[in-house]
Formats: sequence, C-alpha cells, structure tokens
Amino acid sequence: MPGQGSAGNVIAALASFFIPGLGQLLQGRLLAAILHFVLAALLWLVLLGWIVHLWSILSAATWKP
Repeated sequence: MPGQGSAGNVIAALASFFIPGLGQLLQGRLLAAILHFVLAALLWLVLLGWIVHLWSILSAATWKP
C-alpha cells in the first residue's frame, strides 16, 4: 500500500491546496472531506480559514491508509 509521500498523497495534497477537503475525498475519506470543507468555508468568513486550509493539505499529504 502507498504510504506517506506516495504519488497519491502528493496529488491529494495538491487537490486540497485548491479546495480544502478535495484531497481527502480523493482518498475516499468522505467524512474528513466534509469536515475540512465546511470548517474552511466557515472560518474563511472570519479570516481564519487559511488555518484549516493548511491543515487539509497536511492531512492529505501525511495520511497512511
């Protein structure tokens, strides 16, 4: 199975860079994807969404199945 640093995780991290939660969705983690997307959307309203956005990218990049 691919682990941290695999091509799949790099692609997922890049996807999460553009849309928070998209990388988790590509990895098949629906609940995590929804959580990242909703939190980022809500927090962008108070200018803190970048924190969740970075968390989403790191989560997708370091996930081990």
